[in-house]
Amino acid sequence: MQIVWFKRDLRVQDNAALWQAAQRGPLIPLYVVEPDYWQQPDASARQWDFVAESLAELRQNLHSCGQPLVLRMGDMETVLQDLHNRHGLTDLWSHAETGNDWTYRRDRGVAAWCRDKGITWHELRQNGVQRRLKSRSGWARDWDSFHNTPLCPSPTLKPVSEPLGELPDAKTLQLAPDRCAARQPGGRRAAEERLSSFLTVRGRTYRKAMSSPHTGAYACSRLSPHLAWGTLSMREATQATQRRHLALAAAPARGATQWQGALSSFNARLHWHCHFMQKLEDEPRIEFENMHRAYDGLRPSAPDHDRLSAWRNGETGLPFVDACMRALQATGWLNFRMRAMVMSVASYHLWLPWRDSGLALAQLFTDYEPGIHWSQTQMQSGTTGINTPRIYNPIKQGSDQDPDGRFTRRWVPELRDIPDQHLQTPWKADTAGRVLGKAYPHPIVDPLTAAKAARDKIWAVRRGPGFKQEAAAIVTKHASRKPTRRRAAKAKTTPPQQLKLPF
Repeated sequence: MQIVWFKRDLRVQDNAALWQAAQRGPLIPLYVVEPDYWQQPDASARQWDFVAESLAELRQNLHSCGQPLVLRMGDMETVLQDLHNRHGLTDLWSHAETGNDWTYRRDRGVAAWCRDKGITWHELRQNGVQRRLKSRSGWARDWDSFHNTPLCPSPTLKPVSEPLGELPDAKTLQLAPDRCAARQPGGRRAAEERLSSFLTVRGRTYRKAMSSPHTGAYACSRLSPHLAWGTLSMREATQATQRRHLALAAAPARGATQWQGALSSFNARLHWHCHFMQKLEDEPRIEFENMHRAYDGLRPSAPDHDRLSAWRNGETGLPFVDACMRALQATGWLNFRMRAMVMSVASYHLWLPWRDSGLALAQLFTDYEPGIHWSQTQMQSGTTGINTPRIYNPIKQGSDQDPDGRFTRRWVPELRDIPDQHLQTPWKADTAGRVLGKAYPHPIVDPLTAAKAARDKIWAVRRGPGFKQEAAAIVTKHASRKPTRRRAAKAKTTPPQQLKLPF
């Protein structure tokens, strides 16, 4: 008897672990709800609700294949031991996971259990992330090669005599109440709809619209939670994008040029997805520690809890920041540029430790992907040592990305008495006295003064002794590789859908 352990691959389609195990013989498709995991500080009820919806649909889809999903709640090793006692397990199948520190330690325990019992654990790759990678050279070529391999078909399964188990709710898992009224629904059908509608309708203005939280909510793919929890595979998304690109090239239609640009940008971001995950895979410590150690001790070890709370709750007195954080609370999603901005404000203007603000965001993101999250958290906090610190001006971002004020006014209705010209700087309005300190707070920092102080501190570290030497080592380990001259020259004459992007 074999076990197929579902983790962040909640699908039947293009599931290599499920397909390969099915060719070997009878199997139990298993998902283990681990209460200890859901008590970690980066987990939340909105994430569980998305997963629970995905599991319910996965059970139905597996039933159509011949054997429904088996659900258990508890410690993974205990669950495996119970199944082994009754079935005599021979193999465990799963996809490799670049998770948080808790799942990393859990997997090491499972590996030791398998060795002790003489059970073979097959951990298969499911995206561009590679285990035990020795060098980033050739990484992009390998990404392309893997994602152009054929999709795995859905298997036929033999029924197994094993109780199916019940799906717990967030209250059973003792998760804090987390009303996320506009959260994206989980499940395979929702993933397929998001992919199809993006590639055929919503994505046409992607390149221009992605930077604004207002237009991006429609024009962005919105596939991130489905890729994070595996209701859709990265290979499926990549190949569907390529097919759409080819179709547009073969039969140009109105708006084809705009579509081609949008799909090229989206394809680049699919590469970036795995590029950032690879960083945590290669160096798990960056979930907790500065990537460049010269920044150790720069920020306080504990946050200013008043500032952290004001930032998380959208009460900083900086309207665009507050609008973004409130939108995130209500939807579980925010476009990439605004994620970068709110993290930048937390780390620079409010001078909060990135680990604390990073945990707050992790809980709020339905699409929390540890590899991307902690790499980006450090990047937007200026502690990687290899990226130029980018301190977003929240006033300018509000003016640029929400020029008509529609997004800000939707999420910060307290500013109804502030005229449009001062929406992002309400303290300058003649009506400020009727609003600030009453319906809406005064800004907790002066954004320009705070940004300058942070910039001076960050750049002082970069000018310190030994900084460049450690930064060079980080580049060797983590940075993307630029294409060779030969490859770059070839790219100039290669149709867009065939480009090998240098990420």
